[in-house]
Amino acid sequence: MLQKEKEKLHKKIHDLQRGLDAKQALELEIEQLREAFEVKKKLEAIEMELQEKEEGLQDMDDLQRTLVVQERKTNDELQDARKKLISWIGCPKKPRTIISVKRMGNLDTEPFLEAAKRKFSDEVNGKARPRKKARNKVSEEVQLKAVEWCSKWDECLKDPSWHPFKIVVDKEGKSKEILDGEDEKLKSLKDEFGDKVHDAVVTALKELNEYNPSGRYSILELWNFKEGRKATVKEGVSHLIRQWKSAKRRKTYRNYF
Repeated sequence: MLQKEKEKLHKKIHDLQRGLDAKQALELEIEQLREAFEVKKKLEAIEMELQEKEEGLQDMDDLQRTLVVQERKTNDELQDARKKLISWIGCPKKPRTIISVKRMGNLDTEPFLEAAKRKFSDEVNGKARPRKKARNKVSEEVQLKAVEWCSKWDECLKDPSWHPFKIVVDKEGKSKEILDGEDEKLKSLKDEFGDKVHDAVVTALKELNEYNPSGRYSILELWNFKEGRKATVKEGVSHLIRQWKSAKRRKTYRNYF
């Protein structure tokens, strides 16, 4: 009898142990499911956030494209306005004009004239003082020689095969094009005619390289001669308004008298 009771007790203990194991397994499974559920919730939240960011990125792309289109349109309108101002204002007729039109890449003849004067002056110094007629002849020769030199270098500027520039990389890793100071043609120009002629050719060369590197012919630009820079559309319009007011005052004055 006692043996049977012991067997029943052992069986009950065994059943309780199995029930406990089952309960622990169920609890573990519930915990795993809960963790999986939390992971799923996080993934869904991440997915939703990702979707929102993708939509925001798309909106930003759309906005950027809209701004680019507007910028191009505004830039086109500004360029059209500049062209109209250039055609209305024209090249300067007065030497002290502040806002006017400049031919970018046009070679300045004044340094060549000064170089020709120096050359002929050196030739005359070792000789007897020329008579007035002779001095007039030298002046004419000076002008012709200056025109000849200027025309020669103007042809050089128009030659696309002559490109005295080189590419350098700055500290930020960006490449840019600068004038090659070792160019033989520019070095011989400086040796023969001096700094002013050299600088005039270099200025015209840089302007051509900036405004028309392929065509190599001068381009009209709205220019602030006082500050030596490209004039703004606003400055051009203000200049035209001043001209109009000045012309109106002159007309009123003439009609009055």
